Amino acid sequence: QVQVAESGGGSVEAGGSLRLSCEGSGYLYLSNCMAWFRQIPGKEREGVAAIYTGGGRPQYSDSVKGRFTLSQVLGKNTVYLEMNDLKPEDTGMYFCAGSRGSDTGYCSIFADEYAFWGQGTQVTVSS
Repeated sequence: QVQVAESGGGSVEAGGSLRLSCEGSGYLYLSNCMAWFRQIPGKEREGVAAIYTGGGRPQYSDSVKGRFTLSQVLGKNTVYLEMNDLKPEDTGMYFCAGSRGSDTGYCSIFADEYAFWGQGTQVTVSS
């Protein structure tokens, strides 16, 4: 059974940084899509960033471009989300997600692409 687990959340002041980690396990294949989503209270789930773990350029939502960086460990289902210049509006639950695979090597930040989800890690940004 594929499992995805994220960690690294916490509380920071506005302008600060956090680094989230995500590890996928149980995959029968190495390369797939992995992504970060967030659930901000009172708002719909938002795709943050995604990457093809076989090698590719991350895709970001407009709301985090220039502030967040998704990186990977090549050959592993391990990804990180470096979050810089955090703002109070970034506060929410952050989820890591993995797909069943990728036919094209392109990974979206559309939730329906992802079958495996972590339990979430809380990020709180104070002003």
